[in-house]
Amino acid sequence: MPLKSIEDISFAYGLNHYSVDKPLKDLLKTYTNLKNDFTELGRFVGSEVYESAYRVDLESRPRLVNWSANGERVDYVWIDPFEKFILNELIIKYGVNRYPFNNGTWHDHYTGIYLIGDPGVACILTITIQTAYALYKYGEGEIKERYKNLIGVGNRVEFGATWFTEPQGGSDLGVNSTLTIKVSEGKYLLSGYKYFASGAGIADVSLVSAKTEKGKEGAKGLSLYLVPRYDSSGKLNYFIRRLKQKSGTNSVPTGEVELANSEAYLIGKESEGIYYIMEDLTVSRLSNAMGALGIARKAYLEALGFARNRSAFGKKVIEYPLMIRDLLEMEVSIEGGMALAYKAINEFQKSINSRPPYSKEYHYARFLTHVAKNLTAEISSKVTQIAMEIFGGIGFLDEFPIQRWHREALITPIWEGTSNIQALDMLESMIKKKAHEVYLEDLSYLVEESYDKNFTRKLFNNAIELMKWFSGLSIRDAEFYSKDFLRQQGNLLSSILLNNLAFQSGDELYDLVSKQYYRLYVEKKELELTDKYNEIISIHGGI
Repeated sequence: MPLKSIEDISFAYGLNHYSVDKPLKDLLKTYTNLKNDFTELGRFVGSEVYESAYRVDLESRPRLVNWSANGERVDYVWIDPFEKFILNELIIKYGVNRYPFNNGTWHDHYTGIYLIGDPGVACILTITIQTAYALYKYGEGEIKERYKNLIGVGNRVEFGATWFTEPQGGSDLGVNSTLTIKVSEGKYLLSGYKYFASGAGIADVSLVSAKTEKGKEGAKGLSLYLVPRYDSSGKLNYFIRRLKQKSGTNSVPTGEVELANSEAYLIGKESEGIYYIMEDLTVSRLSNAMGALGIARKAYLEALGFARNRSAFGKKVIEYPLMIRDLLEMEVSIEGGMALAYKAINEFQKSINSRPPYSKEYHYARFLTHVAKNLTAEISSKVTQIAMEIFGGIGFLDEFPIQRWHREALITPIWEGTSNIQALDMLESMIKKKAHEVYLEDLSYLVEESYDKNFTRKLFNNAIELMKWFSGLSIRDAEFYSKDFLRQQGNLLSSILLNNLAFQSGDELYDLVSKQYYRLYVEKKELELTDKYNEIISIHGGI
C-alpha cells in the first residue's frame, strides 16, 4: 500500500507528547503545581511540529539569498513556509517564550523546549528568549521595550539571536576581535566577524559581543550590544557570508556574519558584558539540557512503538528480555536526566533577580546548569543510539525519523560550550564562588525529603567523600579529573532527586527508578530485572 501519512513510518507522530509523559507531569506538579496545562501543545508538537521538522531536515533546509532581483544586497534566508507557521504558533498561540515573563516560570518555558524536541526549532526560540531576557533585565528605554515582540506580546513577532563565537577563539570569548567605536551616548559602530551565527537571515535583532579599542584584555573587556538587522536609514546592517552545512539542527539557519560599521546599542554597563553573556549562556545551556531530553524522549517513543508492533522469530520484539532491558535503560536514563534538569531550572528561577556580582543562589544555579547540560547530552546520545539499534537496519535509513534523532543528539554535547568547557566552568564556580558549599547544604535537605532515607543518606555520604577527594587535588589535577567529577556528582544527585520525586509524587516507582539509575550510572552495574519493568516502560514513558 502507498504511504498515506507520516504515521506509516513514525510511531511518535500523532501522539500527544505531553499526555503520554508521566514523569514530565509529576515534575511540573512538584515545581509549579501544574499551573499551566500543556495538553494542546503536546498535541501540536506530536503532529504539525513533528512533521515539519522531519520534512525540513530531509528536503527543505534553509537557503541564503544574497541579492534581490533589483541587484541590491538583501542577505535573506529562506526557510520552509510551514516552519514559519509553526514558529508563529509556538510563540503566539502556545506562548512558549512568554511564560517566564507572563503567567508562568522558566519551568514552563523549558517544558515547551522539551516537548518540541527538534533542536533547530528549539534553537530559534532559545536565541530569541535569550535576547528578550537580556533586554528585559539590562536594557533601558526603547531598547528594553523590544523584548515584548520577542516573547509574542508586542506589536509584531520578532526573532532574536546571540552571536558571540569567532573563528579564532571558539569558546574562548576573551580573544574576540570585534571592535566598537562610540558615535553617541549608547550608540556604537561594530566591525568584526561572527563564525557560528544561528538565526542569521531571520533574526530581527541580535546580541553581539565586542570590545572597545581601549578596553581590558580578555573576557573582562567584552561589552554586550544589540544589533538590528537594518540600520537607522533602513539599509542592511551587516552581511551574511554563507550558511553552514550541518549534520543536524537544520531547522535553524547558522551562518557567518560580517559586521562592517554596523549600528549597535549598548546593553547595560560597558564593563559588565561578560557577565551578561554568561547569564545568557545559562539560559541556553538549560535549554540544551531540556532539548537533549526532548530528543531522547522522541527516540524512545519511536523505539517503544516499534518494539510493540514489530514481530521477529514468532513473537513481538518487546517480549524479548534483552529488548525489555534496552527500553528500561532508556527510560531510567531519561527520568534521571529530567529530575536533574528541572532541579537546575528551579535554582535558576530562584536566582533570576540576581545581578553582578551575583548572589550565592545564582552561582549554585550555574553550578547545577553545567552538571545538567553535560549529563543530559550524554544521556541523549546514548538513548538515541540504542533507539537506532532497536530499529535494526532501517534505523540507519534517512527515510525513517529515528536516525535523525541520533544525529540531532550529537550536537548537544557541543552546543553552548563543549563538555570540557562545562567541566571547567563548573570548577571555576567552585573555586571562586564556593558553589559546592550551597550544593552540599541543599543535598542534605533533599535527603530528608526522600522516599528511602537510608538509601539517599548513603548517596549523600558518597557525595561528601567525592567532594573531599576532589577538593584536595591540585588545580592541575582538578582540571584533569573535573569531567569525571562532574559526571559522578551529577549521577549521585540524579539518584537522590528521583528518590525525592518518589516522596513528592507518592509514586513508589520512582524509588525503583532511582535505585536502577544508581546501579547503572554510579555502581556501573547491569540493571536488575524487576516485575515492575512494564509499568516503568509503559506508564512512565509509554504509549
